[in-house]
Amino acid sequence: MSTQLLVNGRIYSPAAPDATSMAVTDGMVVWVGEDRPGRALHPDAEVVDLDGAFVTPGFVDTHVHTTALGLALTGLDLAAAASRGECLELVRAYAAAHDDAVIWGQGWDETRWTASDAAAPTTAELDAAAPGRLVYLARVDAHSAACSTALRRAAGVDDAQAPVTGDDHHLARTAARSLLTPEQRAAARTAALDLAAAHGVVAVHECAGPDIAGLDDLTELLAHPHGVEVRAYWGEAVASAEEATALLARTGAHGLGGDLFVDGAIGSRTAWLCAPYVDRPHTGTCHLDVDAIAAHLSACTQAGIQAGFHVIGDAAVAAVVAAFERVADELGAPAVAARGHRLEHLEMITPEQAAALGRLGVIASVQPAFDAQWGGADGMYSRALGAERARTLNPFAAMAAAGVSLALGSDAPVTPLDPWAMLRAAVNHCTEGHGLSPRAAYAAATRGAWRAGGVRDGLAGTLVPGAPASYVIWEAGELVVSAAKDSVQRWSTDPRSRVPALPHLEPDSPSPVCRKTVHRGVTVYER
Repeated sequence: MSTQLLVNGRIYSPAAPDATSMAVTDGMVVWVGEDRPGRALHPDAEVVDLDGAFVTPGFVDTHVHTTALGLALTGLDLAAAASRGECLELVRAYAAAHDDAVIWGQGWDETRWTASDAAAPTTAELDAAAPGRLVYLARVDAHSAACSTALRRAAGVDDAQAPVTGDDHHLARTAARSLLTPEQRAAARTAALDLAAAHGVVAVHECAGPDIAGLDDLTELLAHPHGVEVRAYWGEAVASAEEATALLARTGAHGLGGDLFVDGAIGSRTAWLCAPYVDRPHTGTCHLDVDAIAAHLSACTQAGIQAGFHVIGDAAVAAVVAAFERVADELGAPAVAARGHRLEHLEMITPEQAAALGRLGVIASVQPAFDAQWGGADGMYSRALGAERARTLNPFAAMAAAGVSLALGSDAPVTPLDPWAMLRAAVNHCTEGHGLSPRAAYAAATRGAWRAGGVRDGLAGTLVPGAPASYVIWEAGELVVSAAKDSVQRWSTDPRSRVPALPHLEPDSPSPVCRKTVHRGVTVYER
């Protein structure tokens, strides 16, 4: 047995709120407390001087598309494009410099462009920017894509000028994906998981499915050698317990959920709504009705498998809640709650619906950066839904108060994989009263995220004796203290709670810098 003793820092540990040292033996935390007794208890330990650094449990990102994130890092990332013209110029330059079989780009967002240029790239414009090339450009929400004529014909979809959505998007994405080489995919995965480790993320939840990246991609990802842990969800509906068990075994997934689409996304105007969008005369897209949702949920519950769904619009949420209540009536609420079923995004939820889901033990994997990017009076949500409906989106505080267990994710590459930015977004919500306290946000990105992945031992995501040694060493500036005057900065209104301090989470606060990331005692990143 070998022991490391980390000293001269600050250890975030509920077991010892004032801890300045931590001992780790064979991948497990064995002691936290003050330096002097730590040295006395572990005289033969290897001493690691933190030099004032701050140590936290490692983050878990509960909604990631690993290969797609890596392709943005290694390929054509359009997130920085400030106009349609700039987007097309990036495509033109990339096409001139690369002879890839397919030009795969992602991240453009016309809602952030100037009003005179706020339109998606057309098919003809892509054909002009990259003549004869197969071009696939996913919108930032990954629910629609601008495609060249060559790719549309290869995928068997029409030659319309507007981006493809729904089933046509799935066909186009599948055709484009088939042209990526194994080397491109492997390099992308490495880049994505390296990025996660460098941001203090020790585990990601991959949200895969037949219409997202395909089974080959998931199989390759699960076999990909890397220190960041991957928990896989497969988004394909089943109708019986036997079918659920067989599908889980065939895919190697850990659960049958994630991006199992009930609807689409607000930005692409495909989220399923009760009333039309304010700028489009329709109510979005329904991929699964109440019967199909209930069948999948019942099958997974009976098979002992964690189920889940992608659900955003209010009509989609209503369908999911109705299905949960139906299955609870049939199988019993305890049987449903025992599985810890998940819902991804869950943006348009009422207090009554939150209470119903809370009673059934449902876990919400939410993305605070969605609100930071698209919320507010002038944001995309308001333009798509109107200001009144937009103010109701992503009510994190009300969900938590209703008993819905929260876990935080990025949906990368839709929003950046950046845990500290994610925490700031969760705390500083665009709508007053919807944000979480810093303490609740941090718990949802650590303990809550492990729980969302089926780990309910009460230890994962903490630094207490007996917990896995999954931690991050940060270089941080001034720390929040419980006596801070600004309530946004407080961990607790009562200093007697002895809650350890963490860095400030105001909107413009700098993120701590990751010095080292360790997962189960193994270093996965070191600066």
